This record gives sequence, C-alpha cells and structure tokens, in this order.
Amino acid sequence: MSDTPEKREGAVLDKTMSKTKVDSSQDNSVMGNEIYGETAEYDDNVSRADLEKQKTAQGEAHFHRLGWKRLTVILIVEAIALGSLSLPKAFATLGMVAGTIVSVGLGLLAIYTSDVVGEVKIKFPECAHYADAGRLIAGRFGYELIGAMFVLQLVFLVGSHCLTGTIAFGTIVDITKTGTCSLVFGGVSAIILLILAIPPSFAEIAILGYIDFVSIVLAIGITIIATGIQAADHPGLHNVAWSAWPKEDLSFADAFIAITGIVFAYSFSICQFSFMDEMHTPTDYKKSIWALGLIEIFIYTVTGALIYAFVGPEVQSPALLSARGDIPRIAFGVALPVIFISGSINTTVVGRYIHGRVYKNSIIRYINTPKGWATWLALVFAITVIAFVIAEAIPFFSDLLSISSSLFVSGFTYYFPPIFWFMLIKEGPIWAPHNRVKTVLNGLAFIVGMVVLVAGTYSSIVDIQHNYKAGNVGKVFTCKPIG
Repeated sequence: MSDTPEKREGAVLDKTMSKTKVDSSQDNSVMGNEIYGETAEYDDNVSRADLEKQKTAQGEAHFHRLGWKRLTVILIVEAIALGSLSLPKAFATLGMVAGTIVSVGLGLLAIYTSDVVGEVKIKFPECAHYADAGRLIAGRFGYELIGAMFVLQLVFLVGSHCLTGTIAFGTIVDITKTGTCSLVFGGVSAIILLILAIPPSFAEIAILGYIDFVSIVLAIGITIIATGIQAADHPGLHNVAWSAWPKEDLSFADAFIAITGIVFAYSFSICQFSFMDEMHTPTDYKKSIWALGLIEIFIYTVTGALIYAFVGPEVQSPALLSARGDIPRIAFGVALPVIFISGSINTTVVGRYIHGRVYKNSIIRYINTPKGWATWLALVFAITVIAFVIAEAIPFFSDLLSISSSLFVSGFTYYFPPIFWFMLIKEGPIWAPHNRVKTVLNGLAFIVGMVVLVAGTYSSIVDIQHNYKAGNVGKVFTCKPIG
C-alpha cells in the first residue's frame, strides 16, 4: 500500500479538501492523535481562536478518512438489508420472468443514476448532503423540499429496521407461545439502533460493515438452502407452484406494491452525497457504485428467484419467515447484525445532516467538544424515538417499504438525478452525439421515478386500507405478534 497521505485509506487529512489552513506541524500532531482515537492536549495559555483552529483541523481530519473500499462496504451495509428480504414476495406477485427483468433493469438504472449523483458531487464539492444539490436546481425551495424528503426517508428507513427487529425477536422467542408483547421487542430494537448510531463518522461504522455483510449473506443462504431442502422433501421441487408469469387476478395495487419493493432495494444513492463527503479521494466513487450495484443485482435476483422457486406463491415478506420449523428463528438470529447495523447508519446520516445544518458555522458540528457530543446524542435519541413510533404505527413490512419507496426513493434514486444531469452537468445540446445515450437513460429514469411516485403511492394507500379492513394487522402500538 502506498505511503502517500492522499492515498492512505482510513486515516488521512486530505489537505486539498481542508477548509481550514493550519501549519504543517499542527496538521501532523492532529492527525497522529485522531488516527488512534485520542484527544489532542492543548496548552492552557492557548487562545480560543487557536483552539478552534485545532478543533476544526481535528474535525476535518476525522471526517475525511473514507476510501473507496470502505465506501463500498458502507454502501453495501446501507443498501443490502431490508431490500433483499422483500424480493421473493415481489417475484411471487410479478412472476419469475417479470420479476427478474424488473430486478435487473431497475438495478442497472440505479447504478447509472448513482453515477450522475457522483458527478454532481465532484463538480460541486460543497454538496455535503442530497439537500444541497436541491439548492443548486431550485434555490432555497429545492433545498428545503429535498431536505425534508431526505429526513423523512431516512427516518422511515430506521423505522423499517425497528419493525424488522421486532419481527426478528418475536420470531426467535416465538411470542405466540410466550405471550410477550411485541412492544417490548420494538423498544429493545429501538435501543439497539440508538446505541449503534452513536459513532458519528462513517469510517468508524465501516468496520461493522464486514460483520453486517456476512450476516445478511448467511441469513439469506440459510433460508435458500433450508427452503430448497424442504421443497425437495415435500412437495418435491417439480411440484412447487411457482410461475414464470404474474399471479392470476393480479390487481394494479398488488403489482405496484411488488415493484416498489424492488425499487426500495436499490435506494443506495440517497446517502451517496453524505458518504462521498467523507472520502479522501472522492473521484474513486465509481469503483464503489459499480461494485455495489453488481453485487446487489446478483444477490437480489438470485434471492428473489430461488426462494420463490422453492416456496411458491405462499412466500412471505420478510423472506426469512418463509422456511418451516425452526429455520426462521435461526435465520433471524443470524440476521440481527444486518438489521441493526444497517438501520443505525441511516440514523447517523440523517443526524449528520440535521446536526451539520444547525451548527453550520460552529466547531460543534465536528462533534468533538462536550456540547457537540451532548447535542449529537440528543438528536440521535429523538430520531430513534420517531422511528419507533413510525414502526408501531405502520406494523406491516411490505406496505411500510412501499410507502417509503413511492414517496421518497422514487425521487432520490430515479427522478432527481436526471434533473441534476439536465440542469447541472449536461454539456452541449441533448441531441449532440455524446449526449444521446445519456439523454435516453435520464429520460427513462425520470419516467420510472414519476410512475413509481404516483402509482406506488396510490397502491400503498389502497393496500393499507385493505389490510386494516381485512383484519390482517392489529391496531397501532399493539401487542399482537407481527410478521
């Protein structure tokens, strides 16, 4: 590995990106302390201005340590979690052929739109979060609108993980026999999400990402193998009633609930500005999004197709519930790290956005002072409480993901990036030879995003009403078993 500071991954102050000028001896001492998690010692006689300069340099060093490999891990952790658990049910609704086409097609389109997001970040490095790009295209209105969507989507994501944690604990303990109230497990899930979200730096969280990735791969692998063995024993693989075509009497709402489940699975671009803002070499983002995108497409398509082929139309969402016997308990036990680590990263992202906005012109934003830590902990606590309320208010997995996908992911992944391309980074007319393919891709992404926004939102509302009328779920804040 090269010893060049700008290339050394994990602990580098990128001097070209530093917003505060400090002398070289000061840089070295700050970096040496920050790399190993220590706190720099200061002379009692140092002036307040010098102290702020040191704290600022310390913060810049601490929050610019992310390389492309760790970015890939962070993106995987943030992306390959709940999405993979909803795919088999989507395949059961759409059929094997349409499910595969939609999974691969939306995945490739998501890679392209993430590349557009990366280009915007490179051209406008001041964009620390998605909302900052909104300011570039629509001024203060765009900043506030996208900022509000950004916060709501990430809080919904944390709520989804809290709900999944409730389902996981309820399955592991089997509350149908013990009689434990689901609210207890919801509270435990919220507490775990809160604790894991305390570290404010993505470079620190990336260390947990390796555990997260192994967790989801093992959980999915256990479910695939178990359902395959069970299908072979009974009723026999050739007798499983999976279909290449959509299920009979497929309603418009059911079809779009399935599509929005796949859209949710490719929601990684929402955090890309935030993650790239911590990179010491932001131009390396292309390696990360292609590595992530191809891994996602493979895992999602294989997971959706195989579990559906082994279980048939009765496959459940989340998919870990689809096996018989004690397998769901084992799979959820293995999946606990991914449920909580992935969820906590979303808390960190939205917390960093809010905290950085409130303390934009203060060293408190670096979270390396007593007040910085106090405000950070209070904010993480508030976000987690709100997410817990959402999880208990919408206690059904597929529809919670569908609402999130329709209202927010449709924009962050599909229709906002084309707007960025047309308004911010397009060079020359759209019919110019070098722009023709990009024009088609951006036009397609915009149409997909708008269709999901309108049709998906309508379908989510219809399906929620149907579930409540049919008695498929209990009341809000219920003790009834979930999942």
